[in-house]
Amino acid sequence: MASLNVRAALLSVSFLILALGLWEMATQPPEAQTGLTEYEMLMGGAEQESRVPPPSAVIKLAWAELSNPFYDAGANDKGIGIQLAYSVYRVLTGYLAAMAIALPIGFLIGMSPLMYKALNPYIQVLRPISPLAWMPLALFIIQDSDASAIFVIFICSIWPMLLNTAFGVANVRQDWVNVARTHELSPIKTALTVILPAAAPTILTGMRISIGIAWLVIVAAEMLVGGTGIGYYVWNEWNNLDLASVIFSILMIGVVGMLLDLALGKAQKLVEYKE
Repeated sequence: MASLNVRAALLSVSFLILALGLWEMATQPPEAQTGLTEYEMLMGGAEQESRVPPPSAVIKLAWAELSNPFYDAGANDKGIGIQLAYSVYRVLTGYLAAMAIALPIGFLIGMSPLMYKALNPYIQVLRPISPLAWMPLALFIIQDSDASAIFVIFICSIWPMLLNTAFGVANVRQDWVNVARTHELSPIKTALTVILPAAAPTILTGMRISIGIAWLVIVAAEMLVGGTGIGYYVWNEWNNLDLASVIFSILMIGVVGMLLDLALGKAQKLVEYKE
């Protein structure tokens, strides 16, 4: 296993070096043209042509940004650390609010066929709606861009957690529940000591899906509401035509998303059990 991991790491690094090398070669500026007019020479000639920045420029920018990630030079000039902190705060706030609603309702639906049949039509209607479709309504009702972005995260996070909780609870082995009844455990104690541990892996799977969706949505939401956050940072740098900053921010979005997923993945492994 160790040998396989080492070979996989070496192969992965090789792919990265190859990709960066090809990218660097493909984005080199064209050679200076001869026979330019005086006006073209004053304007910089071919050097003014728009092109994707090479990885060396992105790495140089990343070093400068990560050397001082929390600087604050005004409303439109904040460090990447501050922008990511705003986004993570919004994601976690909406995510935790969704968890507080989704888990109890999921338990209720999973344990009660009656509640499942009563609530399922509403869930199936609301679940496919794009989270961003709620943004105009949220802005009108809440009248606060920050709270509206959190509301959108709440909406997109609630469905995977709710459905996975209901599925996990409903599929707990009936003989385990019967044993709890034999011991005359109360419904609440049965739910906490028998059903919850058995359904935990499925519940954590839903939570892991939800955090990934929430991180995807917050970028788009912040592009719409503006102000702060990594989504606003990407849009602002695009308006400034700073493609190196755009690429750097895209990479940071991927890194933070990976860390959030790894955290939920570790939590999921803690509750896994072998039959």
